Amino acid sequence: MERDHRRPHRPNRDQPVKKTAMDGGAALRDTRRRALGRDDAGPGGADAEAPYAGLRVVETGGGLAVSYAGKLFADAGADVVKLEPPRGEALRRRSASGARPADDAPGALFRFLNAGKRSSVGALGQLPADEFLAAADVVLVAAPTGADRVAVQELHRRFPEAVTVAVTPYGLTGPYTEDACAVNEFVLQAQCGSTAGRGLPADTPMQAGGNIGEWIAGSYAAAAAAAMNRGREATGRGALVDLSVLEAMVVTMGGLSAVAADVLGDAAPTSGRGVELPSIATTADGLVGFCTITAQQFQDFLVMIERPDLLADAELATAAGRLRRREEFVSAVDAWTGARTTDEILELAAALRIPAAPVGTPATVTGIDHFAARGVFTDNPAGFRQPRVPYAIGAFRGVPLSDAPASVDTTVAWHPRSAPRPPREPAGDPQLPLSGLRILDLTAFWAGPFATMLLGALGADVVKLEGVRRPDGMRFAGAKPPSHEGWWETGSTFLSANAAKRGLTLDLGHAQARQLALRLVAECDVVMENFSPRVLPNLGLAPDTLRAANPHAVLVRMPAFGLDGPWRDRVGFAQTMEQASGMAWMTGGADGLPLIPRGACDPIAGLHAVFATLAALELRDRTGEGTLVESTMVEAVLNVAAEAVVEYTAYGAILMRDGNRAPDAAPQGVYRCHGSDAWIALSITEDGHWPVLCEVIGRSDLGSDTRLRHRSGRRAAHDRIDAAITAWTAQRDPVKAVEELRTAGLAAAVVSGGAALFDHPQLSHRGFFERVGHPVVGQHRIPGLPFQLAGRPRAWITRPAPTMGEHNHEILAGLLGLSDDELDALRDEGVIGTRPAGL
Repeated sequence: MERDHRRPHRPNRDQPVKKTAMDGGAALRDTRRRALGRDDAGPGGADAEAPYAGLRVVETGGGLAVSYAGKLFADAGADVVKLEPPRGEALRRRSASGARPADDAPGALFRFLNAGKRSSVGALGQLPADEFLAAADVVLVAAPTGADRVAVQELHRRFPEAVTVAVTPYGLTGPYTEDACAVNEFVLQAQCGSTAGRGLPADTPMQAGGNIGEWIAGSYAAAAAAAMNRGREATGRGALVDLSVLEAMVVTMGGLSAVAADVLGDAAPTSGRGVELPSIATTADGLVGFCTITAQQFQDFLVMIERPDLLADAELATAAGRLRRREEFVSAVDAWTGARTTDEILELAAALRIPAAPVGTPATVTGIDHFAARGVFTDNPAGFRQPRVPYAIGAFRGVPLSDAPASVDTTVAWHPRSAPRPPREPAGDPQLPLSGLRILDLTAFWAGPFATMLLGALGADVVKLEGVRRPDGMRFAGAKPPSHEGWWETGSTFLSANAAKRGLTLDLGHAQARQLALRLVAECDVVMENFSPRVLPNLGLAPDTLRAANPHAVLVRMPAFGLDGPWRDRVGFAQTMEQASGMAWMTGGADGLPLIPRGACDPIAGLHAVFATLAALELRDRTGEGTLVESTMVEAVLNVAAEAVVEYTAYGAILMRDGNRAPDAAPQGVYRCHGSDAWIALSITEDGHWPVLCEVIGRSDLGSDTRLRHRSGRRAAHDRIDAAITAWTAQRDPVKAVEELRTAGLAAAVVSGGAALFDHPQLSHRGFFERVGHPVVGQHRIPGLPFQLAGRPRAWITRPAPTMGEHNHEILAGLLGLSDDELDALRDEGVIGTRPAGL
């Protein structure tokens, strides 16, 4: 069949073609030998081809987000040059523990984020910078101020051939970009809907620790830059990507509750705070984390803790019921876990297929057996431990590690390019960078569908395949009750994560369905799945079978824990990743158990899988051969949670959760206002803002107290300061209190639940929530992508999530050429269908 939809391959005639195998066996074993130090080839192997070799990336503006985006490109072989002030950017001196080296050497976090990069003096609008910008393929820039935002737009005007990604708190446009208010992640978490839902109902809402939003924004920046670079290679035209950190955090940390409110109406879960039960518990020798997503998992959990008497308790069978009876339930769990070691509990949980993990701490996470067996942690050249690149592309596992630039080097230079690459006409919409790609989506739940949704929104033709007897389980999560017609089409997470796709059903238990699936593989550029490793072969779609069907396709596998190792076949959800990675360790009160951040790990895994997929396509286009990509969920999360491990292994400092406080701000907290469950978030990160706050709250006496002039003194007096702030906020409406604080230029926000996001002035101005029309649900709103392109209308979601089998005829007849009689036979035999079997 003629395949004019496919993007033409771009073989490099100056390099030998390197063939890679889609089958994971030998390549994965070789990768693991290198990762475990069993040869001298380095983490990626001396002969492993780097997907972004030759790509020129400029990184400027400083900060964690753009540094992490640049790290992803540097790890994949790009030449990344940082433009810094003469003394270097502030990140060089950052240490959450305060335990930096005594000399002027950069800190450990900077070394982790900038290994393998080069550094030069420069800033936007300055001549030394222009020499790099004129030769760059990709520019990653943090633009927090109004002047920076103007400079970014001027940069794109002057160098339109480059892909420029501007990472700003709120975006380049909108009412929140026009004021001079301070802002940081703590305030953005309050605005994005995350803080409002975390913690016990009677307690203060709680931030998620670890600056997760900044890491997510960096992951988005890298994925967007990789996609737009693919479009640049096709057309010769660059792009200006306007990425909002707030929007990235809404997508990943708070927006799903808004979708549920819009789709389910009165049937939506009551908004408010809560904690998962069961979750993290104390054992005889540490901490263990549980996750019971399904009713069966919770019943098995009760059997495991030797409380079968509770199986018939209808109230405890619900999350709301367990929260109401929290003390009783927690006592029952603690009595059992406290008498056993963590390893004993994990062995029992694995036997019952209950998601469970040790709770990683900065001191223990590197020694967890699964991570040690897979060689997940490696040595930075500066001597501390860090997580490796969270994906493998064939034999490639990142370029060999080299040190970060010790100082800013004024001699760094790029030679001018000899000749620009000739553009070519893309297939499909030239404004969508992935137009012309076709992806077979075998994923389920959230991480995998999130990845394929992003690829679909950026122009790829994504075909989501579900089984009639095994549909995506997220169809049923947060859906309307079974009494509602077509209720399985109303799951709010499913609707968000599966927009921009076509839907196909094939029951892969039938031989004919497997044959059709393989015919579909032959028409695709990418096949993506996120089952546990044993599932794909059991379905008759083992990697070697898929490769035989299409040797040019990229197979992306997204296992929770990896394709090998002691945890290979364990069940793992986002909560499990948060527990095992150490991410949960950083969230919660200083004197209590850790809390899971709730939800960010699936998108984190999806974003890293998207970047790995696009990198693999770069190799495919050069060689003409497909490859296997292993993009492991827990390793992506370990990278985002790396700061605690880096600080511990570099300095011996154990970072700890501290409620709503932070080492780089004081005061910082969530403060009760007048009204029912009304709160604001406030953060003072600069000493100069402290007297301003004191004037606003009418406490000039505190402002003149010399002991409170610096952050360290205010941290020591935090309780007293909190009391003074609460005395002021308690008398005020939260909206009015925030208006007073923002008018004074201070970082403050109302702690908002998900449903309030629809009315957020900045999100509304930028058209962030996109309205789609669904055949069953009707008109509803879902988050789009957290960025927009200069000169292009913001409309990423061109089609709603598909109903079951909605495009069976379109795909099977239109693409594979089946007749109507053949389709009727498939329906009669239950191979295809438009509703789950048995419903």
